[in-house]
Amino acid sequence: MKAKLVLENGTVFSGESFGSPGEVTGEVVFNTSLTGYEEIFTDPSYAGQIITMTYPLIGNYGVNQDDMESNRPCASGVIVKEYIGDFSNFRATVSLGSWLQSHGVVAIQGIDTRMLTRMLRTDGAMRGILTTDDVDDATLLAKVRASPPMLNLDLATRVTCEASYTWDELDMTPFALPALVMEPEDRKHHVVAYDYGIKRNIMKRLARYGCAVTVVPAGYPAEDVLALHPDGVFLSNGPGDPAAVTVAIENIRKLIGRTPVFGICLGHQLIGLALGGKTFKLKFGHRGGNHPVKNLMTGRIEITAQNHGFAVDPLSLDGNAIEVTHVNLNDGTNEGIRHRQLPLFSVQYHPEASPGPHDSDYLFRDFVSMMSSRAPVSFTAAGAP
Repeated sequence: MKAKLVLENGTVFSGESFGSPGEVTGEVVFNTSLTGYEEIFTDPSYAGQIITMTYPLIGNYGVNQDDMESNRPCASGVIVKEYIGDFSNFRATVSLGSWLQSHGVVAIQGIDTRMLTRMLRTDGAMRGILTTDDVDDATLLAKVRASPPMLNLDLATRVTCEASYTWDELDMTPFALPALVMEPEDRKHHVVAYDYGIKRNIMKRLARYGCAVTVVPAGYPAEDVLALHPDGVFLSNGPGDPAAVTVAIENIRKLIGRTPVFGICLGHQLIGLALGGKTFKLKFGHRGGNHPVKNLMTGRIEITAQNHGFAVDPLSLDGNAIEVTHVNLNDGTNEGIRHRQLPLFSVQYHPEASPGPHDSDYLFRDFVSMMSSRAPVSFTAAGAP
């Protein structure tokens, strides 16, 4: 089946479908990871986006349930250079194409993804339409230009859970990363995790570090969170423009200073906004498993997994209260902050490493230490991997 991708700048790519028939619009972005397409496609942070994989061969190890970050693919669409349907992996249960088809995800192969990626790097991430329908280019271009941009779009409240639930599942696969410090079973910390699009491996890492996790929806009132008597609150990753998630920002303001708080990705951006700072949209975002980040408190360089299109402006924060702790070595953007007087810190990248390297797993240990001490986090004391 023929497939077509049309960008808002008028560029047209023609290829072949390997997913579901249909038509979808979204922000076209690229991810530079060499492996991990299962985790990437099921990451709720990709809601509203069409993902271009820069690695040319995708699908060769199939799909399995253990590596899923949610129940289904969350990306709006998928773009690859060459799809491999004849998968080979002892863990796989189904081919990538069949899995995408079963969930109604449109996917295209056979286009020049290097050209597309260079275009997105030069001109920035842009809206696109991916279709298998026989529609003329002018009509498709009109549709994509009429689709909503990512700026000012609240997607976190669309992907969040409908009701609260508890999580105590550990990663029991042979490939699971052990915890750097394991909390005794009789001293578990109770963590309330806001679901703005939370990934399963974040909850698995919290459980591995001895935390009992209660997951709550994105709009769950701060007063109700405090009524659960948590030892700490976790703010998850998620899609969309952080400035548009106003209900979350207001709730976080009410939690700061009342309980230890740790945020990742969108959670980091929401903390920045709750502290009175500003966020801005990156030209083409950071998405991949090989981004270098410097921990300014230890001097160590971490190779990190990232997936975000917005960043916190550190100059908009009160430097007397907030300290910048991590910085991206590719473009100098902010990757982490901590409060100087309160037990609160956050990072822009993904320490749960799914997919990605394990350099930053120590942050879960530091969150546990911060809940125990209820003092500001100190990466110099406990943060070295």
